[in-house]
Amino acid sequence: MDKNPLFLGLLQEISPFSHPSIFIQLIKNETTRLNQDNISRTVSYQNFYFLHPDIEWSFLASMVSRNAGWNMCDLQSEPFQKALQKHVRREIFLTYEKANWLIFQDAYPQLLIYHLSSILGQPLFHLLPALRVSAFMKKEWERYWKTKDRKRLVYALIINEQHVIEQPVIKHPYYQRGVFHRLFFLLQDRLHFSSVLFPTLTGRLYGANVSHFSNVNQRIKLGKCLYHILFHPLLIEKFMHFAIETKHTGSRHDYEQFGRFSSAFFTPKLREVYPPEKHHIHEIKDWSNEKNIRQAWFNNPKVSETYDITKWFDGKRKQLLWGLHLLKISSDIKKIGPSNGPNGN
Repeated sequence: MDKNPLFLGLLQEISPFSHPSIFIQLIKNETTRLNQDNISRTVSYQNFYFLHPDIEWSFLASMVSRNAGWNMCDLQSEPFQKALQKHVRREIFLTYEKANWLIFQDAYPQLLIYHLSSILGQPLFHLLPALRVSAFMKKEWERYWKTKDRKRLVYALIINEQHVIEQPVIKHPYYQRGVFHRLFFLLQDRLHFSSVLFPTLTGRLYGANVSHFSNVNQRIKLGKCLYHILFHPLLIEKFMHFAIETKHTGSRHDYEQFGRFSSAFFTPKLREVYPPEKHHIHEIKDWSNEKNIRQAWFNNPKVSETYDITKWFDGKRKQLLWGLHLLKISSDIKKIGPSNGPNGN
């Protein structure tokens, strides 16, 4: 576990009789402190899970966050630098970064409210609206406090966080133009070049491919599938060992060091190539006040029995490298343009 405890030891200053504003400010400060970059978010999610193993979403979030870091650092690798212009890579990076920042900004205060509630022995979920958390999640946390239904809470958090990023990122005109309508993203999305990986210390990779990312229902379904893979009784210990033994750097070397991958290429460490970003939220709307909650979102997903995707993923990475090579050739041809010979041929 990270050496920095939650709230930096300030818990000794609070009690069940503390004014609500003290709790709220404490949580805001702690969230800001830890929402610096992909590394700090990943570590924070993982540390929270080790503190509260009943909140299984937190471990899922940490493992998915590792994947976001690897995707970010791919953009600074040689194949991506050659194939995609700098501003395009920047726009793709900001898509990952903004979405992950928004989710942490929304979810981590919820985790801290639960942490404080557990310490004080009484629910503090009435404070969630003051932290701009949806009415939907307030009800779900209150339900969890009474029922301890872990799976229901995981599903609820998946549903909530995918709606949190829907308007500010997925539907935002900047990301629609700069990322989701670009040929690179469309090919990656339709040809299953993108995957969420759960590595192991033996080099085997488990997980699922990502497709139709722009569809909120598909993202919710993916999140639920990943949860069932991650917490599969025969696999969870493998993933836990990897998480405990492997420091998250953002480089794919984090997991490639344990296996033999013919598609491997060098990716840098995240903090060597990306300084912290400054983010702003101009307006926060409670999505659950504007959208009906579908019962289908709480249904169990159909999970493929093929959890081990080691060979499949390695093959897809090879195809991706070829795709990047073709994009580079296409870009080079456009730069050359039509012949300037005497006959214009």
